[in-house]
Amino acid sequence: MMSFFTEHILRNPPILLGLIAMIGLIVQRKNIADIIKGSLSAAFGMIILDAGVGLIVGTISPINAAFQEVVAGDISVGETLNDATFTASYGGDVGLAMFLGLILHLLIARFTKVKTIFLTGHMLWWFPFIFVAAGVEAGLSGVVLIVFGAVLSASYWSFMPWLMRNYVWAVTEDQSFLIGHPTGILSLISGFVAKRVGNKENSTEDINVPKQLSFFREISITGGIVIFLMYIAVWFIEPTIVVEGENPFFLAFNQGLTFGAGLLIMLYGVRMLINQIIPAFQGISEKLIPGALPALDVPIIFNYKPNAVIIGFIAAMLTSTVMIVIANAFNLFGVILIPLVVTSFFECGGAAVIGEGQGGQRGAIVGSAVASIAMVALMGVSVIIYSSTIQNWMLVFGGNDFSLFGPIAKWLADLISGVLG
Repeated sequence: MMSFFTEHILRNPPILLGLIAMIGLIVQRKNIADIIKGSLSAAFGMIILDAGVGLIVGTISPINAAFQEVVAGDISVGETLNDATFTASYGGDVGLAMFLGLILHLLIARFTKVKTIFLTGHMLWWFPFIFVAAGVEAGLSGVVLIVFGAVLSASYWSFMPWLMRNYVWAVTEDQSFLIGHPTGILSLISGFVAKRVGNKENSTEDINVPKQLSFFREISITGGIVIFLMYIAVWFIEPTIVVEGENPFFLAFNQGLTFGAGLLIMLYGVRMLINQIIPAFQGISEKLIPGALPALDVPIIFNYKPNAVIIGFIAAMLTSTVMIVIANAFNLFGVILIPLVVTSFFECGGAAVIGEGQGGQRGAIVGSAVASIAMVALMGVSVIIYSSTIQNWMLVFGGNDFSLFGPIAKWLADLISGVLG
């Protein structure tokens, strides 16, 4: 039963958010037509958002793989992306930690002033995943390992979105939702820096461009051009990004178009999801957990400052790649690091939006650049900590809250392991 609930509901964002919308509408005593329409529309919005994200990740992944081939050719892509061995051995512990953690998370929302309800479905799996891995690294097992993963997961789901709330609300001017995503520490760094170096009145959305170049104001076009240029640049460095028989120019052009289309689809899904889930969630907030706020995936805020997302992506990629070259040249972490393309777009894109909310154009650029330096440092530490479990996974998806709270969890797990002796 628990396995069914985990696989088909908790790890299925469209179903999860559709059910959340349904519960909210039911407790508001809406008629059956509104309940069906609202629930399905929320699910449709999530599917559309996921489709857009899928297109974006699909265009970024070959760039990531090409970088990996250049700087870390000895790492298996399959192992890096899946870490199937760890999941096969400890997947049950991760599932139990997630289930127990959700109960603790809802109790925190119900009985404390921290009113977060974490609704980013896939992150409900990945945080127990990293915390259980930290426990395994420290020698924990059985019930202790599961409870350890559950308590830390519940704490993260509850408190990190709450810590970010003022930065998020400064951007959205809407206090009806929070952000539940591992961009947390990078966004906090970006917001802190941006407030001190930027000018909030000078927004990325007000960038003056000549009329002939006004198309650059469209995030889909700007993003597509950036990806096109990245493919061309990467092709010169690592020609294997192009399959034999393909034309490099048209591959880059098609990937740029796909990325731009993915952005449009993602942003449409964001708007549709917000329009459905926020009103429906008010029923839960009013009837079941008073004052509760949904914590949603980071693309939700991309719609508010889309130019900042692309600016942050570019700033993060440039800065972090330079830092990674330096780290590898001096062997600072004892592990070959690879450029974090996915993290640069999603986590640092979110950090740039937060930086924009605190310091405008300069805040978005400097905030995301500083955050990307922290991103490389965090990744370097975390791949050392996870040397025998999920190191390869961290090389691709780390540099964010996973890489901050994973090492903290390992330190706590060592203390517990020492006490239990």
